[in-house]
Amino acid sequence: MGIAESTPDELPSDAEEQLRNGEEQLELSGRRLRRLPSAVCALSRLQKLYVSGTGLRELPEEIEELRELRILALDFNKLERLPDGLCRLPRLTRLYLGSNRLPALPNDFAQLQSLRCLWIEGNFLRRFPRPLLRLVALQSLQMGDNRLRALPAELPRMTGLRGLWLYGNRFEEFPPALLRMGRLHILDLDRNRLGGFPDLHPLRALRVFSYDHNPVTGPPRVADTVFLVGEGAVERMAERDEPTPRPPPRRPARVFEDEEEEDLLIGGGSSRDLGPPVDSLCALEAAPGLGT
Repeated sequence: MGIAESTPDELPSDAEEQLRNGEEQLELSGRRLRRLPSAVCALSRLQKLYVSGTGLRELPEEIEELRELRILALDFNKLERLPDGLCRLPRLTRLYLGSNRLPALPNDFAQLQSLRCLWIEGNFLRRFPRPLLRLVALQSLQMGDNRLRALPAELPRMTGLRGLWLYGNRFEEFPPALLRMGRLHILDLDRNRLGGFPDLHPLRALRVFSYDHNPVTGPPRVADTVFLVGEGAVERMAERDEPTPRPPPRRPARVFEDEEEEDLLIGGGSSRDLGPPVDSLCALEAAPGLGT
């Protein structure tokens, strides 16, 4: 029997029971929803809203009424645009927009100054959205499987960025702006068209660099503390005097609890964990994508 489709303006029948536990969390994922029920926008105390994989095609401007919202999951839907109202959520820290049909972000997206984790993988982005350059608190940015060919020279303005996933895009040259991202911990450029790399020693904070499935003949020059994933990586790390560092994840699993900063860096992925909270080390070990 198929999943019942909710009427446009009503809350699902189990919403009251979900909200009764006092966590102010609403799970609508997997239901059939062409648009978000207007009644959801009246839940002014809501802090976590999950609307993944519903077939959602549009969001109402009234979503801005969810002023207490911290986490919003809208991945695996059919969104082609975002309303300006979404950009007026002052407490939003995590936003999951992966696997939609977004060609761009609205100019007002820069108003999301509390945002620390943004996942927008698997969309139709051809250019890096310039409103992101003003999100100086953003720590984790997942932009894999888009259509990017270049990055803006102003990228180092994003001083809070610690994890940047750019796999599956169309880079043919290593973006020069990345060499000035000295605070970056994780950089993933898998599955692009890169034929070589500059010296990456300027990336002093780098812990993981993944460059697998590019037409390169060997690894880049990096500090001995960097874990490499790609052609020649195992051999290069075996030559080091120091033991090979333990790798953080290249493909983080999404965790929806309130973790510390290190978990935020890896937080957010395509598979949701609604189980017991995990500490940072467990999250690192459980995350997919560690193999070469």
